[in-house]
Amino acid sequence: MRKPIQLLGIVMVLQGISGAVDHLAAQPLFGMFLNFFNRVVLPRFDALTGYELFANLILAALGVVVVIAAEQTQPS
Repeated sequence: MRKPIQLLGIVMVLQGISGAVDHLAAQPLFGMFLNFFNRVVLPRFDALTGYELFANLILAALGVVVVIAAEQTQPS
């Protein structure tokens, strides 16, 4: 079960970094997949308006936490 959780964390990191890059400049590579959070999730939350860059960076940081937490768990 660790591998799917680690994969989810890696995807979160990639989406967070890609969203931050897309917010600062254009991101042509895998735009629909990597910018899903930036283009679909963020517009639905009015409280995050104006804080898109921070939200993307927090997503990337949470992805790192998920990867580390999945790595620390012991297989049973």
